[in-house]
Amino acid sequence: MAQTRAAVRYAKAVLDLAKNQKSAVVVNDDMKAIANAVAASKDLSDMLHSPVLRTATKKSALLAVFTNLNDLSINLIDTLIENKRINILGDVAQKYNQLFDQFQGTQVAKVTTAIPLNDDLKMKVLAKVKELTGKDAEIENIIDESILGGFILRVGDIQYNASIANKLSKLKREFTLN
Repeated sequence: MAQTRAAVRYAKAVLDLAKNQKSAVVVNDDMKAIANAVAASKDLSDMLHSPVLRTATKKSALLAVFTNLNDLSINLIDTLIENKRINILGDVAQKYNQLFDQFQGTQVAKVTTAIPLNDDLKMKVLAKVKELTGKDAEIENIIDESILGGFILRVGDIQYNASIANKLSKLKREFTLN
């Protein structure tokens, strides 16, 4: 809980600085790369959380992995190291992306399907999201074969489940109640 609050504070501070320096988009790209890498790589996450490794080693490893970072992103890493908070770098990056999307007026729509979405379906989903929320969205397609067909749409607090597995489950409940 405290780490989440700290991550939000750092992310807000970096976003404010980035907006003032007109580099919010570039820093957002850096933060996306960092958030994705930390989430995808257990080794990188373990390195950030390791109490054994020295901070200088962590910094050199991060700068070797993330080349061409914006100065603000490098300053964030330095600040987190200085404040002994480098372990929340992934969280800060993720929160920055969320805050940046709010600032831009966009949001991420997570669409779970049994097969990858084609361009036509993506356009239909984007139109539905715009209709439901009044905002533009980016689509993140999650593949889950267990839903059999249809889709599950999540945008912010809204969830719309139109999966075949959900419909079969409802039918099963109706038959068992009767």
